[in-house]
Amino acid sequence: KKSEISGVMAKAGIKPKSICHAKKWSDEIENLYRFQQAGYRDEVEYKQVKQVDTVECWPETGFVKKLQRRDNTFYYYNKQRECEDREVHKVKVYMY
Repeated sequence: KKSEISGVMAKAGIKPKSICHAKKWSDEIENLYRFQQAGYRDEVEYKQVKQVDTVECWPETGFVKKLQRRDNTFYYYNKQRECEDREVHKVKVYMY
């Protein structure tokens, strides 16, 4: 359901209204961390830039599996958590 919403927002070209930093780890923060490592704000911006409808995710965890950077190289991610506690505060959470 969430990725359907981000797909609609990507097509509409919606920009974030505000931003805050993550305080503690969650599944959502893990995926934001992965998008931001690859050079995007979040799933919405990734879908806008790459013109894709879906993002490959691990079926077991729901975490992002593979992302294409703007220079067309790929980032591949593990099934397990990659965003360590000391990295969590660096993750930006965008509000729409």
